[in-house]
Amino acid sequence: MRVAIRYWLGVAPREQVLRGVSMGLAQANHGSRGALEDMRESDGVVYYSPKTDTEGETLREFTAIGWIAEGAPGQADQPRSGGYRPWRHPVDYDTDAVAASIRPLLTVLEFTRDDPNWGYQLRRGLIEISRHDYDLIRRQMRRI
Repeated sequence: MRVAIRYWLGVAPREQVLRGVSMGLAQANHGSRGALEDMRESDGVVYYSPKTDTEGETLREFTAIGWIAEGAPGQADQPRSGGYRPWRHPVDYDTDAVAASIRPLLTVLEFTRDDPNWGYQLRRGLIEISRHDYDLIRRQMRRI
C-alpha cells in the first residue's frame, strides 16, 4: 500500500470521473490549472460524485480512488473542443475499487462529521482531506 503525503477529494459527476479514469487523468474545477498545482506524485486522490452526470440523478458516491502519478499537470490538446483546453494530472487509479455511498461514512469522516452542511465545502470542486478520511473511503471502496 502506498502512503501519500497529502490527500485530495475531487467533486465531479460520475460520467466525467469515469472518463478521467479511462484516460488515467485527474481534472478539477472545470480544468483549472490552479486546482492541480499542489498535487504531487504519490498524493492520494478520491472522487465524490453527487450526480450521475451534469443534469443527472442524485448519486452521492465515491466513484474513483488512486494516487497522483509521476509527471506534472499538463494542458489537454483537444482540437475539436472550441478552444477549451483543460489542465489535467496523471493518476494511477485503483482498478479494484468499487463505487461506495457516502452515507455510511457521514458520521465518521472528519470533513463531514458534526457538520450538517458538509456538502457546501464541496462546491470548491477540490478540497484537501485527511489521511484518516482517505483511508476510510479506500476501505469502503474495496468492499466487494
